[in-house]
Order: sequence, then structure tokens, then C-alpha cells
Amino acid sequence: MVVLNKEVSNQLEWRVTIGDGSSMQLRSDPRCFQTAWEWVFEVVLGWKMEVEELIQRICKIGKEDPRKVAHCFKVGLALTLVSLFYYMRPLYEGVGGNAMWAVMTVVVVFESSVGATLGKGLNRALGTILAGALGIGVHYVAEKSGPTIEPIILGLSVFLIASAATFSRFIPKVKQRYDYGVMIFILTFSLVSESGYRVEKLFDMAHERLSTVAIGSCACVLISMLICPTWAGQDLHKLIAKNLQKLAASLDGYVAEYFEEKDVEGISIIDKATLKGYKCVLNSKATEESLANFATWEPAHGNFGFRHPWKQYLKIGTTSRFSAYCIEALSACTSSEVQVCLQNHLTGSLT
Repeated sequence: MVVLNKEVSNQLEWRVTIGDGSSMQLRSDPRCFQTAWEWVFEVVLGWKMEVEELIQRICKIGKEDPRKVAHCFKVGLALTLVSLFYYMRPLYEGVGGNAMWAVMTVVVVFESSVGATLGKGLNRALGTILAGALGIGVHYVAEKSGPTIEPIILGLSVFLIASAATFSRFIPKVKQRYDYGVMIFILTFSLVSESGYRVEKLFDMAHERLSTVAIGSCACVLISMLICPTWAGQDLHKLIAKNLQKLAASLDGYVAEYFEEKDVEGISIIDKATLKGYKCVLNSKATEESLANFATWEPAHGNFGFRHPWKQYLKIGTTSRFSAYCIEALSACTSSEVQVCLQNHLTGSLT
């Protein structure tokens, strides 16, 4: 089959020769090209609008909370510093082939607040130390027991210790403060136990891995505390104070609405957003508990000294939510339909 192309009167013509000698002539419709061009233009324009909208959202997030931008740069700086142990040969030879564990530690440990970073770093270091020491001890006992009993002891120890550690994660206090450390403990102990059965220099491997974890954790904690620190304690204090202000504003607004207070021009002075401010208090329990947990890990800073009573903030938050429920009940009573029903009920009872 032979296809010949030529342009006739601003149109593209195709002449197709078939096997029996006959030919078929096809002409293109310019409207098809116009429709295709419009479709491509709409797709490109849609992508452009999506990119512009994404940039606007990013700028809005950065303007609302510049600390998020600072956190991004701090994570990049921490990753760059610990990567030097992998790129520079003298540092790489000092920690061996486990330099990548420092990078992994920064990725999983670095959080937006100092308390969260410090808590995760200490949990990871403590879990790694305990699991490494216990793993080496179990490996020593299993090795002295003989090659036949060694795999049995290792397998049984992994089963018992992993089961006990997993059960401890269901304890409320352990889950609240040490859940991440227990998870790292299980992971490290399993790796040390399984690696020790095939690796001869187990102590050297455990030492190198512990060194890299310590390097990554220290880099995260120091950068988080020294460069534009974000304290969870301050955020908790501001959150509780803001919730109390919203409760007061909502209560004043409902009182003004009930008595129908208006300005000089007869326009209502009540802001609907102010009236519904108490609903933010009802949904802040998880945030308050998380910030209080992170704040307990933080050292003394600003106006918050050592052993600051962070748990008292949770009690204040509980009381504020109780007040918010009362305001919600008050808002239902001040609605027009309820008032009419109450007035009718009172009128009927008096008559």
C-alpha cells in the first residue's frame, strides 16, 4: 500500500493505493485540527491554572506560619550535615558502612517542635541502646550453648521479647511517651539477633550503628533548639489562652443576641463567626494532649521553667470544653423557634 500526500487548496489530501490497483482519496477537515488545537490549549491552560493555584496555596501557608518554612530549611540543613559522614572518606571510614543510618535517623526523628524532636531522639537512642545491649547478651549466651541450640535460643528470645515489648505498647503511659522507643527497640533487637547469627563482628556492627543513630539524633536536637526553635510549651500556652478568649467572646455574643443589642443605626453588632468560636474549643482535645506530651520533653525556656506543670493545662482544657458544651446548650435555647415554644408553653401554663 502506497500513501501519497500533497496540499490542495489549503487542505491536506491523502491518496491511498489498494492492492487491486484502485485508489481512495481522503481529505482532511480543518475543523478537526481546530478542535484538537483548542483541546490542547484548554489542557495547557488548565495545568497553568493549577500550578498558579498551588503556588498561591504555598505562599498562603508560608505567610500564615513562617515557622513551617524555617522547619523545612532546618531539615535540609540537618540532612546535609549528616550526609557529610557518607560523602567525606575520613568520616565514612570512622562510622563504616552504616553512615546511611544517620540520614534515616534525621528523616524519622526531626519534627516541627523541639519537644517532639527531643522526645523522638531520646526514644530512638534509648531503644537502640537497650536493644543492642540485650541482643549482644542473648547472642553471647546462644553462642556459648553450641551450634545446635543457638538458633533455638535466638528464635525463642525474639518471640518472647518482641511479644512482651508489643504488649507494653498497650499500657497508656508507655504508649503516650515511649511508644516510638518501644517500636525501635523491637526493630533493633530483631536486627541484632538475626544479624548476629551470620555476622562475626557483631559488637563492631552494633557500635557503628549506635554511633550513626547518636549522630543523627544529636544533629536534629541541636538544630531544632538553636535555629528558630518552635516550643510546644509556648504553643500549648497560646492555644489554651486563645480558647478561653473564644469562649468569652461566644458567651458575650449570645448574651447580646438574646437581648437583641444593636448599634446606633439599628444593625446587629453580633458576628456569626464569633458566636461559633466555642466549637473550636470542642475539637482541641487531641491537639492539647499532643502538645502537653511534647512539652514535657522540653528543657526550661522563656517563661517556662524546669518541671513546669504542663498537666494543669489539660485540666484547664477539660474545664473549657465543659464550658463550651454549656454555651452550645445556651445557643440552642436562644434560637427563635425554641423561644417561641417556651413563650407558648408559659402562656398556656399561666392561662
